[in-house]
Amino acid sequence: MLVLFFAIWIILNGKITLEIAIFGLVVSLVMMAFICKFMNYSIKKELMLYKSIPFLFYYIIVLIIEIVKANFDVVKRIFAAKYKQEPALVHFKSPLKSNVLNTILADSITLTPGTITVSMENGEFTVHCLDKELAVGMDNSIFVKLLVKFEEGWKNV
Repeated sequence: MLVLFFAIWIILNGKITLEIAIFGLVVSLVMMAFICKFMNYSIKKELMLYKSIPFLFYYIIVLIIEIVKANFDVVKRIFAAKYKQEPALVHFKSPLKSNVLNTILADSITLTPGTITVSMENGEFTVHCLDKELAVGMDNSIFVKLLVKFEEGWKNV
C-alpha cells in the first residue's frame, strides 16, 4: 500500500526530484499510519496477501482444469442419447468461516459447467446439478479442500 501511495504521488506530480520524492515518501508514510490506525488495516495482512499470490495462481489453474473436465463431461452427457439426465439439488454446509471464501467457492461451483449455486446463506449451499452423479462429493470437492487449506494459513494473521 505504501508503494501504491508513493506511486500515485509521483504520477500526480508529473516529475521526480529529490524533494518531491522525500516529501512524497513522508506523505505516504503518514497515510499508511492513518489507515493502519483508523481503518483496521494491517501491514501483516498485506504481507500475507502478497504471500498468497502463488496460491491464487494455483487455484485459478485448478479451476480452469476443472472447468475443462466438466465441459467434456457435460458434452458427453448431452450427446449420449441412451443416458437419461436426473437433475438434483444438493444441500451442504461449507467448513469455511470467511464470507469471501464462501463466495469464491460459490462462484467456482457456478463456473464449473453442469452445476449452479442456487443459494448460499451462512455457509449453507444449495447447488443445482445437471445430473445426480455430479452431486456426489460436492461438499468435499477440490475447491473446498484448497479453500480450507488457504483459510487455515490466514488464521495466524
